[in-house]
Amino acid sequence: MDKIPITNIGFEKLEEELKNLKSIERPKVIKSIAEAREHGDLSENAEYHAAKEKQSFIEGRIADLENKITRAEVINTKKLKSSKIIFGATVTLGEVGNNKQIVYQIVGTEEADVENGKISISSPLARALLGKSINANVEVYSPGGSKEYEVENIEFV
Repeated sequence: MDKIPITNIGFEKLEEELKNLKSIERPKVIKSIAEAREHGDLSENAEYHAAKEKQSFIEGRIADLENKITRAEVINTKKLKSSKIIFGATVTLGEVGNNKQIVYQIVGTEEADVENGKISISSPLARALLGKSINANVEVYSPGGSKEYEVENIEFV
């Protein structure tokens, strides 16, 4: 079974979601199913079918989260030190030919959120950045075309 790299913050979020599903959402949907059963004929009971569908989703998500948590390799990014870009690094990039600066943290696939500055270690940009140092130029090829960046800063937060 392969280990999944994840930051300590991402791991805590997975655990919180699992706890919420088990202690709040699961009992709530069980109650909804019981109430819908009381309404009689289940074959034409939309509330019952909706509740059963929601229960199926919740149980599937619980199984998925439990699997990810058992396979997680938790990495505390605050304890990392490197002059090169590695998993967990927060990288400041300058777009070559443009005065734009972007900041991304390289995280596990489960916690990637581009809008909040977290890119998956398996993304084209992260793969191109791994192993690079400050002042290195990186050309990234993606479906939208290629872009060139300069690594301006590397930190671990």
